Amino acid sequence: MPEISVRGLEMPESPIRKLAPLAVAAKKRGIKVYHLNIGQPDLPTPQCGLDALKKIDRKLLEYSPSQGYLSYREKLCDFYEKFNINVTPDDIIITAGGSEAVLYSFMACLNPGDEIIVPEPAYANYMAFAISAGAKIKTIATSIE
Repeated sequence: MPEISVRGLEMPESPIRKLAPLAVAAKKRGIKVYHLNIGQPDLPTPQCGLDALKKIDRKLLEYSPSQGYLSYREKLCDFYEKFNINVTPDDIIITAGGSEAVLYSFMACLNPGDEIIVPEPAYANYMAFAISAGAKIKTIATSIE
């Protein structure tokens, strides 16, 4: 049996995985649960998009380009330009989700022993991503005031 790496042993357990069964149990008891842990869209998918998917006639759905589609990256450049942020499509990488982007950013920008400041409350998995990059975490409590 392979041994777990030191990095793996240092990783905290996901609090979300601990809370998910509690949320399921609460729902079964009739309690309304507000999931603040996942980035699920809260807007309906446009019908034209759903219709296009139903009509697709392909035998193979290949991977998209690893950096993302150029047309999408160009649209993102247009968006950022509205805020006087000048980027080119080559400056942008599309990821599968926000967590992946944060992890990649931490791995690219942080050296082992670097310290990051995280305002709390925070998305719990950010802590694990920072630990993966070897960073030290300093949390700062925040309040609505």
